[in-house]
Amino acid sequence: MPLTDVAILGAGQAGLSMSRCLSVLGIEHAIFERGDVAERWKTTIWDSLRTLTPNWMNGLPWQPYEGPEPNGFMHRRELIRFLQRYATRCRAPVISRSNVILVDSQCGNYRVVTSRGTWRARAVVIATGYCDLPVVPNLSHALSSAIESLHSSQYRSPEQLTNGAVLIVGASASGIQIAEELRRAGRDVILSVGRHTRLPRRWRGHDIFWWLTRLGKLSQRPSEIGDVRNTTEQPSLQLVGRSDHANVDLPWLQERGVRLAGRVRNISRDLVHFEDDLHGTATSADAKLARLLREIDSFAGGFAQRHAIRTVDLSSRAPRSVSLGSIGIRTVIWATGFKRAYPWLKLPIITANGELEHREGVTRAAGVYALGLRFLRKRDSNFIGGVGTDAWEIAVHLANFLGQASKAAA
Repeated sequence: MPLTDVAILGAGQAGLSMSRCLSVLGIEHAIFERGDVAERWKTTIWDSLRTLTPNWMNGLPWQPYEGPEPNGFMHRRELIRFLQRYATRCRAPVISRSNVILVDSQCGNYRVVTSRGTWRARAVVIATGYCDLPVVPNLSHALSSAIESLHSSQYRSPEQLTNGAVLIVGASASGIQIAEELRRAGRDVILSVGRHTRLPRRWRGHDIFWWLTRLGKLSQRPSEIGDVRNTTEQPSLQLVGRSDHANVDLPWLQERGVRLAGRVRNISRDLVHFEDDLHGTATSADAKLARLLREIDSFAGGFAQRHAIRTVDLSSRAPRSVSLGSIGIRTVIWATGFKRAYPWLKLPIITANGELEHREGVTRAAGVYALGLRFLRKRDSNFIGGVGTDAWEIAVHLANFLGQASKAAA
């Protein structure tokens, strides 16, 4: 049975960042990946997706962005190539197509059983990502079989879908991006809106992330946040990465013919019922946005350059129910997010709701770490460019653990 100091599970940006940090520290390791490098970016993302963060933010450890468009947004294909080149340049020891079947403790080490053999490791880094399993509400099963139903991770392009209108459930990053693309393709779209976090793409001449970086928002630690659980459960940012830097938000979509509705309450075959909550949801998101923009304006030195933020047109009542067939809807896309799943992890570090139990990436199982999760050590922990500093800090902690374990065994 082969032995390695560290088994890294996952070869996305988190796993590759950890690999680079361990290499700098001279720690032997292996990366186990169910597919190939950047597998999730290859197989669960629609064709036209671009990163939500500008390119200048998307560097990895010892590899900043060096391309010609620092203020642009990488296309999915560019990001995949970037990660593949990074893995090659760093000589990352990736064992591809090695699906992890079991991780448990055995004889003072950890046993990692994969589809390509079993390994022993002194430490384990779980870098399988924040977007693990698609979440689709149980009420989706009540849809008529005549309606095509798919999760946003299964969507690729408008041409893939059955001809006709589309209902999209969920109005965070994925929902609004898919709604925009389908509307540009000439599809009629209804967007069911739940909780969401509004941000403008640009504000006072700069990308919104430029301001969030300078305000120190992205580097905030859990200890600096009053309610960490509430922060981690916030919906993803309502942003689109576009070369024209347009603010693609609910008002923008509404102006282009996308119909807005409240949250889906119930489904009975062809009939979908919505909550009467669009007004409350939209105004709540606007209020949070206004507070942030006031903070930015104050930081920038006054309100002289304040720009208007459009709001959702609520003059007409949102639909309370629709008969999908009667208005030509043939497809429902569930942009309802993801959850984590660790059925292969046989260690006592899983919470009652199925999440990894850790403190800033350090679990109570000695030598087992998490990386790449939302708000792991700071607010941007699950961002492409935010995972690197987490990786370094955890790598240093891991090196100390290995050193102490070696002394204890001597």
